[in-house]
Amino acid sequence: MTSDIADDLAALGRDGYVIVPELLGPAELDALRAELAAELARGDTGRNNFEGLRTQRIYSLVGSGPACERLALHPRILAICDALLEPGYLLTASQAICLLPGETSQPLHTDDSFYRIPRPRPAISISTIWAIDAFTEQNGATQVAPASHRWSDAVVGDLLAQIDFRTDRRQRPDEPALAEDLRRQLRIATMLAGSVIVFLGTLVHRGGANRSDMPRLGLSNQYCQPWARQQENFLLSIAAERARAMPDQLQQLLGYSIHPPFMGHVRGIHPRRWRDRV
Repeated sequence: MTSDIADDLAALGRDGYVIVPELLGPAELDALRAELAAELARGDTGRNNFEGLRTQRIYSLVGSGPACERLALHPRILAICDALLEPGYLLTASQAICLLPGETSQPLHTDDSFYRIPRPRPAISISTIWAIDAFTEQNGATQVAPASHRWSDAVVGDLLAQIDFRTDRRQRPDEPALAEDLRRQLRIATMLAGSVIVFLGTLVHRGGANRSDMPRLGLSNQYCQPWARQQENFLLSIAAERARAMPDQLQQLLGYSIHPPFMGHVRGIHPRRWRDRV
């Protein structure tokens, strides 16, 4: 294990998150922006206050092009996943998140709350948010509650109970009411473009409010244990012909894989073999 990865893991264990500065260079950032430009130009925004009524989201981001494929396979991120997740782990979510001017703060949440295993517990997923634009306090940088990955069900459950995932086009007021002690605990993850915040799926966090006059683009890939259900069904959202052309490791992350002895089979056959014969 390299010293960089050891430091990443130490921070994740202590704080629940780590920021790695400027892993992507200008050429990589330009390639990612180019792959997403046409879809972002459509201007579609979220369906409720959680998705963000002033937020554009592109789901199944990994299927958007080669630059997005490479991002999901970034070696620094996979090294962290290798250390924290079981072999054969999966990509559970992959999306672009573009906060438009006027977006309000997102409700506080955790990324693996739908896994109904009592807290405190080890994380079932690992999340990343890549800063394609610089993340600032003004444009809605992610906010995190350090060490909240160790909080109990009672504390986190009260926060999650306040989230309304139903379709609701009403814009919510900025800065939802938070207990003062919780507000003081939040840290703003400001980052230069090309940087990434990696955090445990059990960490309490939220997207901030965009009070600037420019959009703020971030890309999020999340990885989960090989026995956990994925948030996104990539086998349906990405055409089989497209997936077949992807690197083998990425195909495995999408779900063209078996968790021993036979979880994920298709009529007793490995999913890649089944796909390639039909």
